[in-house]
Amino acid sequence: MWVSSEEALRRLNVKPQTLYANVSRGRIKAKQDPSDPRRSLYSREDIDRLARRSQGRPRTAAVAAEAIRWGDPVLDSAISTITGGRLYYRGQDAVRLAATTTLEGVAGLLWQHAKPVVLSSAGAVGHTTAPLGAAFAVLSRRAAADIPSYGRSPAALRADANEVLSSLAAAICGPGEGAGHVRLAARWERPEASDLIRRTLVLLADHELNASTFAARVAVSTGASLAAGALAGLATLTGPLHGSAAGAVRSLARRAAEIGAAGAVRERLAEGRPLPAFGHLLYPDGDARAANLLAAFEVQEPYGELARTVEALVGERPNVDFALAALSFAYDFPPAAPIQLFALARVVGWLAHALEQAETGALIRPRARYIGVVPAVP
Repeated sequence: MWVSSEEALRRLNVKPQTLYANVSRGRIKAKQDPSDPRRSLYSREDIDRLARRSQGRPRTAAVAAEAIRWGDPVLDSAISTITGGRLYYRGQDAVRLAATTTLEGVAGLLWQHAKPVVLSSAGAVGHTTAPLGAAFAVLSRRAAADIPSYGRSPAALRADANEVLSSLAAAICGPGEGAGHVRLAARWERPEASDLIRRTLVLLADHELNASTFAARVAVSTGASLAAGALAGLATLTGPLHGSAAGAVRSLARRAAEIGAAGAVRERLAEGRPLPAFGHLLYPDGDARAANLLAAFEVQEPYGELARTVEALVGERPNVDFALAALSFAYDFPPAAPIQLFALARVVGWLAHALEQAETGALIRPRARYIGVVPAVP
């Protein structure tokens, strides 16, 4: 059943901007009103679900279900946290680290090395020139050959982590030695963007228990190798709701260039499609990573207008996926640059969580709440 905006606002008891923000985040489905194309209708089921969530303390089962969807923490970790609208790597502000350190330095911090990690000269898989395909190939090869993580010492596992990172860096940056951001800038023939790439990699290195990190931890919790955990993380990262979100931003930007930012935003909301790369549930006042990155270069149009328009109409600020798309556009990076940057950076976090999970020796094995046909119990 679909209801008008007036009915939706009454049921939720919120301001219009909050309603639009929930639509842009995908929490409430919307569609164009057939009787008036200028208006939208909203899913009553989604609205009532959100209204119920705000009423009292939910049952234990509901809490468990919500924990899987942006809810309460489900496991202990000392690697990173988001608090007060800021991201911290082992207690250090990620934005401040991004001013000077490198991805290799963050790897040393997150893996608890005494000093920054040094990438080895591991070679990439040679049968493909597509960096992401090469990354999948090299991790698959390692996952099939590397020994399990279970029962091994932290020092041995850190050595494995260094090899896995070096292998993936070779796949994305090309074979060679040196810092990943310098090699990637050289591969893209954009040496002037080297420091921006460094900053981006630091800001993306870890982000608490996101979907790809959870996948990596689940894999390693079975005793699988660190490469297998990184492969699980990479597979999860490719989804459009995660590391591939920048593609949807590019599509929205192209539409904004055609009909104006306001027209593109209104059109998308009227069609019931969420706005990609705006807002973040963990950053109610704006994604600090995005703000830092966007302030470090000159944002080109239509991205600048798009950011201003969404904030004015919807009340949401750009998140880091938007910043990646805007950066890639400004420096004419390859189309797949955002996912490559994400993969190279986030493998550091996956491996940090894999090391932490392996140290616990615990299997991650939640249960499902069965809603199918009731079995005939004898």
